Amino acid sequence: MKLAFSSNAYMHFSIEATIEKIASLGYTGIEILADVPHAWPAGLLEERKQSIRDALAKHKLSIANVNAFMMNAVADPRQPYWYPGWTDPDPHYRAIRREHTKRALKLAAEIGAPNITTEPGGRLEAGCSFADAAKIFYEELMPCVELAEQTKVRLLIEPEPGLMIEKFDQYLEFIERIDSPWVGLNFDVGHAYCVGEDPQLWVERMAPHTVHYHFEDIADTRVHRHLIPGHGAIDFEATVRAIAKTGYDGWLTVELYPYIDNPDDAAREAHRYMTGLLERLGLG
Repeated sequence: MKLAFSSNAYMHFSIEATIEKIASLGYTGIEILADVPHAWPAGLLEERKQSIRDALAKHKLSIANVNAFMMNAVADPRQPYWYPGWTDPDPHYRAIRREHTKRALKLAAEIGAPNITTEPGGRLEAGCSFADAAKIFYEELMPCVELAEQTKVRLLIEPEPGLMIEKFDQYLEFIERIDSPWVGLNFDVGHAYCVGEDPQLWVERMAPHTVHYHFEDIADTRVHRHLIPGHGAIDFEATVRAIAKTGYDGWLTVELYPYIDNPDDAAREAHRYMTGLLERLGLG
């Protein structure tokens, strides 16, 4: 297993500076935010893409994932991460999410990323059932699935507390609609814990779908606020043991976007904790 860090903790820095910092802290991978100020696909010129490629090569950093979940660039006053949503009542607004996802898939292919992550269907609006929302999500998502197949970039759905798909059973119910090896799961261990699903108990069952992992800790209140691993209540040793038993040898990406005021210290402490854990388990 390999350690990566998400660039969304470095919102006060350019993507080039972020790449340098994450590499200097010992990570071998990075999750690149497909959003401002790092790599908003709609406004990313070829020179900027080449600058990202050059920085990655210079600092010997691989791309673990492209985060196409957040859309701060749209600046929706309701919530800057979730909107525009896949299931928004306004089809024109949904189209912004769909087209952003397409651009993110193309960007990932151009800069050498294996997959992108997206939100799990958006918020359930008042009067909209899961079945109704799933139908809309499917219809909006399928053009992106087709593009994922063409670009050979995996499109990963990330369950999120408070959104349409927040639990793994809901993911499994929805994914039955889609017959494509280019769609998979981003298993966020903190999100699972928030909705009462201790991650170590779900790793094996979700392994056939899991392509990438997000790691962050959560307090024992299960309130959705990302903490540095070791600062909360998640049993990371049991979780990593369960992951190892599945034969997974991909990326564990630490995602600590609440720490934008001091990302270096958060990333450093998380790296120390995760490398120590992997070494104790004989996985380092």
